[in-house]
This record gives sequence, structure tokens and C-alpha cells, in this order.
Amino acid sequence: MSVAALPVAAEHGTGVIGARQAETAADRFAAASRREWHRTIGIGLAAYVISRILVYVGSYAQATQEVSERQSRFLPVPGSVRVMIENVLWRWDGKWYKIIADEGYPRQLATFIRYDQGSSASVAFFPVYPMLARWFDLVFPGNVFYALLGLNVVLSAIAVVLVGMIARDLYDLDTARRAMILFCVFPGAVTLSWSYAEPSLIVCATACFLCLHRERWILAGVFSAIGTATRPNAIGLVAACGVAALLVIWKRRQWRALVSVVLAPLGVFGYHLFLTHHTGESGAWMRAQREAWDEGYSWGATAVRFTWRFLENPLGSWYGGTYMHTALALFALAIGAYCAVVRRVPLPMLAYAAGVAALMVMPATVSARPRFVFAAFPLVFGVAAWLPRRRRYLFEGVVVLSAGSMVVFTLIYGSYAVIP
Repeated sequence: MSVAALPVAAEHGTGVIGARQAETAADRFAAASRREWHRTIGIGLAAYVISRILVYVGSYAQATQEVSERQSRFLPVPGSVRVMIENVLWRWDGKWYKIIADEGYPRQLATFIRYDQGSSASVAFFPVYPMLARWFDLVFPGNVFYALLGLNVVLSAIAVVLVGMIARDLYDLDTARRAMILFCVFPGAVTLSWSYAEPSLIVCATACFLCLHRERWILAGVFSAIGTATRPNAIGLVAACGVAALLVIWKRRQWRALVSVVLAPLGVFGYHLFLTHHTGESGAWMRAQREAWDEGYSWGATAVRFTWRFLENPLGSWYGGTYMHTALALFALAIGAYCAVVRRVPLPMLAYAAGVAALMVMPATVSARPRFVFAAFPLVFGVAAWLPRRRRYLFEGVVVLSAGSMVVFTLIYGSYAVIP
């Protein structure tokens, strides 16, 4: 019996008996819906577990390759490959988050900040993730390194469920299943298993979107404020809150929605104010970016140049892997943006994704990367809803291709061939 038929059954029932029958049918329907939703969550979490196994397999392969190279050069080899795998999982940005979690931010910055000397470059990394790891270390066995990885296991599982909740609210359960699976196996999702800040950003962003969808403006602003203190590209949450507020003000004059807009940027503003007070230097974050990584703004020119060089001579130069990285990221971004627009992903989410995309292509040194596209996760809702239902092999093919690419990127990142 459908929900629409319940009032009719109650009307034509015989008094109390008919009402009880209708109530019983409604309860059965609600219970069936809950079971189906729990099953959907189970599928999403299973996809998460399988995808993490694939990342660890890639990390193991990279670790064994390093052991083989050490042996061929008669260099010392750790007694266990576990140590080598751990080294893969905390490479690149992970070491800076570990420094922050262990020591906090430095009070005195170097005269010239270098990424390979001292801890001054740690001011380029936002505080939420390492501070959460420091607290998590109080209850999680092992040292801070294990706390960083363990925390991301928890945060990533929460992110998968929240992604499914948003997709269910926007579309249906089938789209929610697809969205969670695609989210888990996207190549940029390798960072869910590394000591990176993406899981904390995505948890804050998904929670913000759920609150915006339910018009919980204060909570949306709070989650946005925490999110903008996780990573620089989380500033897209300010755009999301702004668009959501404009829409409800235009339609229903709900001026209280502006609370979320006021609260949203407090995280990033608070971090920069903290650095100014803590180091005694204004603009410490920008100086670290400029001096340690030679970062500036090309306003998209670098992304275009890298993509052109890849198309002109794929993998045919010293930086071929970087060029491929950029080209594939822009291709995935274009596909995701098209599907999101066609399937009418809500404007606040599109505003957030646009903000993340803009910050991805603007830098002069670190250009487009799959993990930046991954941060623009609302695009996955459009892809999950757009892929044809009757041609399931197409969805399955995308999943297999994406999962395989994730393993390949794990190997590439672990070998220092490309910056993640």
C-alpha cells in the first residue's frame, strides 16, 4: 500500500479498526524505508572499506618497490615493510600536519622560509585537522602519526554517510548509493587514507549543506566557520552560505539566513589573526606560500599551459606526470560541472564547487589536482544522478576505471613522481 493510499484506507475503514490498519501500514512503510536506507549506508561504507584496501595495496606496492631499490643499492632496509607503508601514508603535506600536532605553530619564523628546513613552513597549513588529531591522540593508541591516520578513518566514514544523506535528500536512494561509491573511488579520494585535511573539510562542508537544506542557519554558519579553518579552498563555503541566504531572502524575506554568512568566514579570519598574534608578523601565511613553495597567482594560465603541454607531448618531458595530472583534473572537473548543471544540483553547492575550482586553477605553481576536484564533491551528485539507470555497465565501468586510477595515483604520489 502506498503512502498516498493510506488516507483513503482510513476513510473507508470501519472506525477504529480502519484507522489502526492505516497506522499499521504506515509503520510498515516507514520501517521498510529505514531498512532500505540502512542497506544503502551499508553499501556506501562497504565501498569505503574496499576503496581503502585498494589504497593500502597501492601503498604496499610502492613500499616493496622502495625496499627492492634499497637492497639493490646495499642500503639499510627496515625490518618490517609496515614502516615503509607508513612513510608512504604521511608523505608530502602529512609531515607538516604531524609537526603542528606535535609541536604547534612556531613563534619565530625563519628569515627566509624553506619547505626543507625547519618548521616555519608549517604556518601554511590550517589548524583544525592537526588540533583534532592532537585531541584524538589522547584516546587513540600509538603516537600522533597514528592519531592523524585514525582520525581520518573516522572522519572519512562520517563523510561517506553524509554524502549519501545529501544525495538521498536531493534525488533518491539509488542516487545516494551511486554517489557514495563514486565518492569513495575517485582518484583524489586517496587523501582519505593519508594524513591530509580533506576529510575534515568534507565533513564540515557536508554538514553545512545539510543545515542549509534544512534552513538551520546558525548551525550552517558554525560548520562553515570550522570548515574555513581546515583548508584554504574551504572559503567556497562562504559562497555557499551567501547564495543560500540570497535565495531565501529573495523568495521569503528570511533575513536571519544572513547569520550563516556572518559566521562562515570566522575560521579563516581567526587563523590569520592568530598567526599575526602568535608570530608577531602580519601576512605570515602568504610569506610561507611565497618563499617556501614559490607560490603566486597565474589566474589559470598555468593550468592551461600544463594541459596544452600534456596534449602536445603526453609524458614526454621531465614534468610529464604533472602535466597529465592537471589535464585529467580539468577533464574530471568539466564532466562533473556539466552533470551537476544538467541534473540541477542546488545553487549553494554549485557556488561552493565553483569556489573550490577557482582556487584550484588560480595558483602559479601548484595547479589543478585530482584532490582539489575531490574537494568539490557536490559534483559527484550530478554524475551519480546523470549516469543512465538502464545501462548499469556504464556506471560499473566508471567505478572500475576510477578505482584503478586511484591505485595508480597512490603509486605515483608514493614515488614522489607528482605532487598530490
